[in-house]
Amino acid sequence: MTAAFILVALPAAALAISSPAASHDWDTRSAAAQGAPSSFGLTEDAASITVDTGAGLVFTVRRGAAGTGKGAGDIVSMRWRGVEFQDPAKGSQVNIGFSDLYVGQATASVAATQVDADRIKVTVRAGDLTHYYMARRGVPTIFMATYFVREPQLGLVRYIARIRRGVLPDGPQPSNLTGTDHLIEGHDVFGRPDGQSRSKHYSNMRLKDWRFFGARGPGVAAWMVRDDNEGGSGGPFYRSLLDQGTDTDQELTYIVNYGEAQTEPMRTGILDSYALAFTTGGEPGPLDIDWYGRMGLTGYVAPQARGAVTGVGIDGMDPAFRYTVGFANAQAQYWTEARPGTGAFVREGMLPGSYRLTIYKNEREVASRDVTVRAGSRTPLPTLRADHDPAHDAPLWRIGEWDGTPTEFLNGDKVTTMHPSDVRMASWTPPPYVIGQSKPATGFPAYQWIDINSPLRIRFTLTQAQLASMTLRIGITTAFANARPKVAINGWQAPPQAATDQPKSRTLTVGTYRGNNRIYAIAVPTSALRTGQNELALSVTSGIHGKGFLSAGLSYDAIDMIPAVPPG
Repeated sequence: MTAAFILVALPAAALAISSPAASHDWDTRSAAAQGAPSSFGLTEDAASITVDTGAGLVFTVRRGAAGTGKGAGDIVSMRWRGVEFQDPAKGSQVNIGFSDLYVGQATASVAATQVDADRIKVTVRAGDLTHYYMARRGVPTIFMATYFVREPQLGLVRYIARIRRGVLPDGPQPSNLTGTDHLIEGHDVFGRPDGQSRSKHYSNMRLKDWRFFGARGPGVAAWMVRDDNEGGSGGPFYRSLLDQGTDTDQELTYIVNYGEAQTEPMRTGILDSYALAFTTGGEPGPLDIDWYGRMGLTGYVAPQARGAVTGVGIDGMDPAFRYTVGFANAQAQYWTEARPGTGAFVREGMLPGSYRLTIYKNEREVASRDVTVRAGSRTPLPTLRADHDPAHDAPLWRIGEWDGTPTEFLNGDKVTTMHPSDVRMASWTPPPYVIGQSKPATGFPAYQWIDINSPLRIRFTLTQAQLASMTLRIGITTAFANARPKVAINGWQAPPQAATDQPKSRTLTVGTYRGNNRIYAIAVPTSALRTGQNELALSVTSGIHGKGFLSAGLSYDAIDMIPAVPPG
């Protein structure tokens, strides 16, 4: 893969984000150099299987149930350099355990084999899901892969590594529940006495922005490292929880797929690979799975059976934004960065098939086409054009940027890491927005709800020469509870607008604005406008009733007014 991943400087207590080109201290040192005994091997009995990586990391997988919280297939011990990291009360597992993943499936089988002198595989079979734990001599990492042909009954697949908080105290602060004393929303958003909010959902990052995440302690760190996430759903900008810090645990959570804020069907029949890597505090390197071809894994597709797509460039790019090229079909998803300036791109390692290629300006779709990938070859594409960018139309006025995000608006820099009620948020009800005077970052909110800040008012001035029929465009990135805009200008009422196709779960309150970008194009007749000051009242409407921040709401991309395009 040739995508350039962002390196962000964060404090030790935060999630780390890395570039594959960064320096690492993961699997490059021998066990002896790390001061760890070299005793690679596999031992097993009727109750459990223990794997020694020969690099100071020894882990145990249970074969049968051992009481509440620990079942067949769970990791029940992880000892790194002699210290136990595994939560003693609950196992590390897929979902809430391998048993009962599917209706009618009550048991899971566990088997182990030493594939060769340097590799070990533990196989957990649970209904239509197979999970692998693997070890490679001298590497302090639990390599994992999950394959399933049918979605489990919970409607998600995730691996939760439950690691003792005492040895890994420093995780992401937005999801650190220590010190919270009341529920704000549902069963998973909590408040502190000082008015700040915390939730596992606020540990999220855009999928394209991270290759690993984890937590640290004195002289130690544990990291979840991902592969291409080709079997995931939601695309390069999908956000989901990554960690929850409780009084007892760091719950490092690798999401294979997840229903919350989901915009597309789940993908099955893909071998999803990831790993739990231990270091002495440094960051892990890229996930090396070249040796998986020797392991007899269901669903494994070798590099030579994959293909690539290359593009010479993209016309119509805005130099102020980064561009991403995404690929998706029912089987797999991929993406890569377009080179700044030219838009050239390469995406390798793709499964053969027909894909929908989409060019994104930040997170807004600006072009799309179909492309076919063939095994063992590259598909070259000519220069593509970003010809569906609404920013190309000259407006009378515009609030925000057409980039598929609300981040430039009031509170837009905070909505992914805290609840909208958090004391650190600015008021959601600013005074009327005056075109030419107000600024998006201080004058127009990222989100709008029926119960909280509806209506919002926008004031703009027109000259006699500007009086004409117009098109008001309202861009949204998602809508909760069938929310849609309701517009009045100088007393004129726009026709009712239809609800758009959006995720059915919570979004605005759980750290994501990502849904399906949509633009409402509302025809405004000349008779609705006047010379001098005009006032637009923008409200939210819905037939679904909720309260407060769970009332129907919208996330804004941009709002503008452009001259009406004559028919034909």
